[in-house]
Amino acid sequence: MSTAVPSVLFVCVHNAGRSQMAAAFLTHLTRGHVQVRSAGSTPADAVNTAVVEAMKESGIDISAEIPKVLTTEAVQSSDVVITMGCGDTCPIFPGKRYLDWQLDDPAGQGLAAVRPIRDEIETRVRALIAELLPPAGQG
Repeated sequence: MSTAVPSVLFVCVHNAGRSQMAAAFLTHLTRGHVQVRSAGSTPADAVNTAVVEAMKESGIDISAEIPKVLTTEAVQSSDVVITMGCGDTCPIFPGKRYLDWQLDDPAGQGLAAVRPIRDEIETRVRALIAELLPPAGQG
């Protein structure tokens, strides 16, 4: 019987918006059934305040999160790598599943502009969960 927990890495440029929201949704919605990481090719000093506020509206507090730098090790130890506008900075390894989510960048945007980005990320994360954790014998 396999007890392997799937692992997902979300990557964007600053690790201050899109990847933080995606990681927070995946962590929150799977409650430990998926190992979640996020990183940025050029991390910011802090998570975008409008992103923190938008996630708070969804009942998820990411105010203590800190942007992290993308490492080769993080990519190597992930089953699925999801990029969000980081271009060619993400290293490619055989056997990994790569997805590129085209999403608007919340950097410099206000809360009203961040909300639809947040909602699109939540929709995509929920679809990803359905792929990673199909219901086992539930009916």
